[in-house]
Amino acid sequence: MLLMQLTLLIVCAYLMGRLANRVGLPAVVGELSVGVLLGPSVLGWIAPGVSNALFPRDTAQFHLLDSVAQLGVLLLVGVTGISLDFKLLRRRGGTVVWTSLLGLVIPFGLGVAAAMMLLPDALRPTDTQPVVFALFLGVALCVSAIPVIAKTLLDMGLIHRNVGQLILAAGTMDDVVGWLLLSVVSAMAVDGLHTGTVLEPVLYLAAILLVLMVVGRPLVRWAMRWAQRSESSASVVVTAVAIILVCATGTAALGLEPVFGAFLGGILIGTSGTVSLSSLAPLNNGLSATLAPLFFATAGLRMDMRSLVHPAVLVGGLLILGVAIFGKFAGALLGGLTGRLDRWEILALGAGMNARGVVQLVVASVGLRLGVLNTESYTIIVLTAVITSVMAPPLLKHATRRLSVTVEEESRRRTMEPLLN
Repeated sequence: MLLMQLTLLIVCAYLMGRLANRVGLPAVVGELSVGVLLGPSVLGWIAPGVSNALFPRDTAQFHLLDSVAQLGVLLLVGVTGISLDFKLLRRRGGTVVWTSLLGLVIPFGLGVAAAMMLLPDALRPTDTQPVVFALFLGVALCVSAIPVIAKTLLDMGLIHRNVGQLILAAGTMDDVVGWLLLSVVSAMAVDGLHTGTVLEPVLYLAAILLVLMVVGRPLVRWAMRWAQRSESSASVVVTAVAIILVCATGTAALGLEPVFGAFLGGILIGTSGTVSLSSLAPLNNGLSATLAPLFFATAGLRMDMRSLVHPAVLVGGLLILGVAIFGKFAGALLGGLTGRLDRWEILALGAGMNARGVVQLVVASVGLRLGVLNTESYTIIVLTAVITSVMAPPLLKHATRRLSVTVEEESRRRTMEPLLN
């Protein structure tokens, strides 16, 4: 069953990705739509027997598929960390900080306010405290999705552009804070609010960063230098993959998200000063062709849009979607103005930050598991993640077409060329 599912999703994701490219969209748009078409939203509605035969509602079977897809997202995020240009980020750090901060605070506050005053009771489980539900919705709306952003920027050849680097950096800060907030709100849902529920994830994060700076950097530099001595690029690829997965394992062991650890591992590799990006081209090629499309296709399988036929759920969904989009673009606008960006850079920054993708899917899954969300609110949050992710590519294309390529960007493109091809 697993092998059949992998074959179907990878082939369909490839075909839909090609179709998306034909109509002027990045492949990630087509890849995200595969799960929607094959899952309960479309195939499950038209031919439920066929859908259940292909993707049975067995939890263990779904975990198998998720495990393979998880490998794809960890490697994708790791490659993204390798691609970050820290010289640019240090120079424009104020823009990154303000964009990230405002892109968190505005949608978080609007989400909490909407949940407390405007959303119908049908979206909140009867045994969930209104404050916990409101805080959880605020967290779900304030996160961005580094995996979707990274894949979109790679597909569109924008990861070397200055605005692409700013999107990645601001999105990363959003996700770090978002995972911390998720840890706190999840603990509140289970045990109530205590000092330990707030301090523990913050202390873990500080410890991780300290260990990586003191121990991780010299170890990674030595490992990558050793791998580069080989005539084959295989040793470099294996070493890079091992570093990314070890860092992901470390954060997962501390109760933080493994995606965050994978991103830190990629940063360590990229800043080691010993890596030739051409030697990592085989990793990027295999990732872009199989594991990353599989991950995005799998994400859409959890959606069930049939619950939107109820008027209260539909109105609540439109309100949540509007709050999510407005909050991120408002944060990008105010943050971009502080960094003196022009209107097209602000539009591109808002479009990239608005993509929520799998991060919001993970948050929604946690909420459903803890009983903070019901099926209706879960479906709305997942739908918001997909719509905002699909919105990003055309807006990015429209905005970046009007931005001139600088000498710095062209130099960065030549450096990153093995990852862009």
